[in-house]
Amino acid sequence: MAFQINKAEQVYALLEDMITFQDLAPGEAVSEADLMARTGFGRTPVREALQRLARERMVEIHPNRGVFVAPVSVEAHFRLLELRRGVEEMAVRFATFRARTAQKEQMLRLSVDLEEFSGTDVRRFAVLLKGSHELIVEAAHNEFLELAMAPLQSLSRRFWFANLPDVARELRTAADLHRDVHQAVAHSDEQAAVTSALRLNDYLVDLTYGALGRPMTPRS
Repeated sequence: MAFQINKAEQVYALLEDMITFQDLAPGEAVSEADLMARTGFGRTPVREALQRLARERMVEIHPNRGVFVAPVSVEAHFRLLELRRGVEEMAVRFATFRARTAQKEQMLRLSVDLEEFSGTDVRRFAVLLKGSHELIVEAAHNEFLELAMAPLQSLSRRFWFANLPDVARELRTAADLHRDVHQAVAHSDEQAAVTSALRLNDYLVDLTYGALGRPMTPRS
């Protein structure tokens, strides 16, 4: 069973990446057979990954019609950010007090990676960004918070990567904002952690306003 779960998680990561960077475009119909061919995995892990993606609103499963990549909406992203703001504030508060020494050391190492990041390699940055999100949630040590945050962050990452007006500038800004959160949590500074998390959310709100009327751009 653990082996099957592990394979499903691998497929999930592959499909999330394809959706995030529009290798699978919004509104596109996908089949299990096609995804099996594209990922190299069998029907069961592909089906399990699709069910998880459906729960997280990355895909839509319609009986008798098939599976479609979920559309991206500015209005929906505003509603998502309303929720993410409060949940993320809670996450960094918990992480400030509950992070173990090894997790704080990992945050400081990640802060260095974020500080040193340069260029426009969005897929390389996506690895740092996802690791940044997951580490805060793990350090909060609350499995229910993890369930709440995972879809909010994955959907937000998808929207963000599709709406970068200046890739190099936005990657640098995001790297700095996430670095500040990690440094504050690693140093057990609750107020600085909350302030940094809220500043990050404000940035995402501003970018979402900027996306109004701007076509979504595929990222390679």
